[in-house]
Amino acid sequence: MKALHNLVSHFQLQGTPQQPEPLGSGLINDSYLVRTVEADAPDYVLQRINHAIFQDVDLLQHNIRCVTEHIRRQLKAAGTPDLDRRVLRFIPAETGKDYWFDGTSYWRMMVFVKDSFTHQAVTPTSSRNAGLAFGQFQAQLADLPETLGETIPNFHNMEFRLQQLDEAVAADAVGRVAGVQDLLEAVAQRRETMCQAERLYREGKLPKRICHCDTKVNNMLFDADDNILCVIDLDTVMPSFIFSDFGDFLRTGANPVAEDEPDLNRIDFDLAIFEAFTEGYLQSARSFLTPLEIELLPYAAELFPYMQFVRFLTDWINGDTYYKIQYPEHNLVRSRAQLQLLTRVEACGDKMKSIIRTLLSKQ
Repeated sequence: MKALHNLVSHFQLQGTPQQPEPLGSGLINDSYLVRTVEADAPDYVLQRINHAIFQDVDLLQHNIRCVTEHIRRQLKAAGTPDLDRRVLRFIPAETGKDYWFDGTSYWRMMVFVKDSFTHQAVTPTSSRNAGLAFGQFQAQLADLPETLGETIPNFHNMEFRLQQLDEAVAADAVGRVAGVQDLLEAVAQRRETMCQAERLYREGKLPKRICHCDTKVNNMLFDADDNILCVIDLDTVMPSFIFSDFGDFLRTGANPVAEDEPDLNRIDFDLAIFEAFTEGYLQSARSFLTPLEIELLPYAAELFPYMQFVRFLTDWINGDTYYKIQYPEHNLVRSRAQLQLLTRVEACGDKMKSIIRTLLSKQ
């Protein structure tokens, strides 16, 4: 911990920092709470950036700085009080950069959002709040003047994910292709439809937006009265289709069981969660969405189970080289679970369209 305290000294903080304490249980970055001695000084969060995942730290921090500064300017112009609870604020290091490199790891500091809370449970209420918050986040960034890059290249590019699968099948490194012909046929049946976003983009019919790309219910902060404060965990903020934020939330949020559920009969698509999330999302994002983007929201709900199905299947065929597994057939079980979820979503296609029409008529 002494080494962590020395790291803190390289950032331009207010107040006298105390010894860092572990904070949370994030799967990507290591986080620590840094309290200050003075009552009028803010507390801070120290984070080690996962350089294995986010390999271009300059680009990563450029994206985050552009996004947070733009939102801050908007909130300030609107007279919003208590800005440091409404948008994250990162602290520069003594080098002037938004991070410090200690020779091995990359570190950053941000102001700790006091008296804030996250929610873990996915309910209609929390789902509506998530839709509202992430739609508002996209809306705030719709006029962002700076150009952002992809912190994880091709993260939600369906054509790229299928290319990876094709390469895995061609190599058949561990001899598993023969045993998954039914799954490969399921991929092939939907291939053209699921790549329509990339085709529409090339045709100039579908825009890319600045999206969060990790729309979990616990990536929002709330105050003590359960009002939304701000969106957090901004590492994956990058240009993408709005489907990234819409479909990614529903893939896990509207499925009542885990993504690796072995009992396929337990997998379902909860239309109450879909309706709640969509209601919040359309309320805050409708102002900038095109008619085509709205029309394709049910496609977004299908796209992300399909994309994760392809990714798990690719890893199974490659010999489990990417995702951590708990038992030998884990990636195969994951693949079948995501395909089952996809079929459940597909069965709800007409109902999703009807829900969207009703919500639009009420707004």
